[in-house]
Amino acid sequence: MAKVILLDFWGTIVENGVWSPVKQIKNILNIKIPFQDYIVRMEKAMMSTCFENLRLSFENVCKEFKIPIENEKIEKSIGLWNKSWMLAEPYSDVNESLQKIKDKYKLILVSNSDKSSVRNVLDKYDLNKYFDKIYLSCELGIIKSDPDFFKLILEKEKIKPEDCIMIGDGIQSDIIPAKRNNIRSILIDRKNAREFHPKVKDLKELEKVLNI
Repeated sequence: MAKVILLDFWGTIVENGVWSPVKQIKNILNIKIPFQDYIVRMEKAMMSTCFENLRLSFENVCKEFKIPIENEKIEKSIGLWNKSWMLAEPYSDVNESLQKIKDKYKLILVSNSDKSSVRNVLDKYDLNKYFDKIYLSCELGIIKSDPDFFKLILEKEKIKPEDCIMIGDGIQSDIIPAKRNNIRSILIDRKNAREFHPKVKDLKELEKVLNI
């Protein structure tokens, strides 16, 4: 029986303040490759190191894609990224549901993130209290889609795959990597727009799946 819930951040418990910031960054920097080829490289370049500031993060993204570092585009990217976390809000079901889940499971937050965005939102909305541990990609040095990400968390927590359930909104970034490590995974699809099993529409529905 599972004892630990691994929970994604963006799109799972918190909604971005702007529409898909990673897609908008692709457009701002004029990176002309398919999104599925872009996203992993972008997240590795930006979110597997705790850069001192966002300028250095986006400069590294430019280096990864071998594109010119143009000050105007960097400033626009920084502004968009800051706007996204500053306007971000937890979904309406988050506080009540996380408290119920926390009462029965160890809750661990896992997220691809730069040094401060996720931390800032956690602090702003007093969400830290729900999590026993928080693992961010920039602090671990690898992103969630890396084969070793969940393996590393299992090792750090001294738990087995069968002790965990992964909940996230990303099939490629949450569900598949967790399943590769034999961790039971449930997709959260808040818009109920994807054909996938097992999935829930929100955390209230997750409570029912977990029999809370």
